[in-house]
Amino acid sequence: MQQEKPYYEHADTRVHIRHWVLGQMLAGAGKAALFVLAIGVVLGAIYLVSLALPEQSKQAPSPQQSGALEMPSAPALAA
Repeated sequence: MQQEKPYYEHADTRVHIRHWVLGQMLAGAGKAALFVLAIGVVLGAIYLVSLALPEQSKQAPSPQQSGALEMPSAPALAA
């Protein structure tokens, strides 16, 4: 009993190229999906940590120097 040849051993090479291209596209789409899922997991973890923080930490002023600068009075204009 003779077995059927695999698709890549047929005389028509277009079938082989189509399968290879489709496989490459699906592999790339799978890697992109995993990357997007990983970003979602990281953002979800950050969100869950923010829920555990006390409410006062969310209402505090910015710790950066540039964010807390205030001008004490209006500058004098030269006449």
